[in-house]
Amino acid sequence: MQTDRFTPEISYVTTPRVACDGASETHPALGHPRVYLQIDEKGYVDCGYCDKRFVLKGGPADQGGSQV
Repeated sequence: MQTDRFTPEISYVTTPRVACDGASETHPALGHPRVYLQIDEKGYVDCGYCDKRFVLKGGPADQGGSQV
């Protein structure tokens, strides 16, 4: 759950390869070019365009699947 509009979104995923286009549930038409990201040994990766964080479920950065 986001606390304010400046807090980056966090998405919990089940695969280490993810795609991000910046679209969200609140503003699906707003976004950026689609980029493909690879989660590394840290257990997460941040999008360089929108700062959305992708956390691998069960990985080192997963702290219960709700908040990081």
